Amino acid sequence: MAISRDKKNTLVAELSELLVNAKNTVFASYNGLSVADLQQLRAAARAEGVVIKVVKNRLVRVAMADNATYKDTDTSALNGQLLYAISADDEVAPAKVLDTFAKTNPALVLAGAFTADGSVMTADEVKALASLPSKSQLIAEVIAQLLSPVHDVTNALSGNLHALLDGVSAKATN
Repeated sequence: MAISRDKKNTLVAELSELLVNAKNTVFASYNGLSVADLQQLRAAARAEGVVIKVVKNRLVRVAMADNATYKDTDTSALNGQLLYAISADDEVAPAKVLDTFAKTNPALVLAGAFTADGSVMTADEVKALASLPSKSQLIAEVIAQLLSPVHDVTNALSGNLHALLDGVSAKATN
């Protein structure tokens, strides 16, 4: 069933708005996925702050042409039935969500991505991106590294304090 011109314009406007704020847009082929699988994917994506859109590639090309960042981007990889995972908060989240879902649902195949600066990533680059730790995990690791010397000093001081107290206690009993 064909959709009306007004509906197409609405979809293009919505996509344009998402692309303006997007840090990363990952696209994947979803041939063979059931509606229930797509709903499960959308729920997992929503939990990570990722928006999943299933839109005709032609409408995505129109939305990208209207955007100053993406107007010169190569869109030749947009072939077949594709879904788009878009995140305005995290560069890694769309790739992680789709890669995690693809591990249990082989019908979902990563095809590529568009970065915030308008460059194109291949499927292999998207898989490599998905293997990176999340932003919050990286922040936690940096904080742990920064606090490591503090923990070492307090442990050393408390160890010496215990030894001193043990020595005083031994002298007091003699």
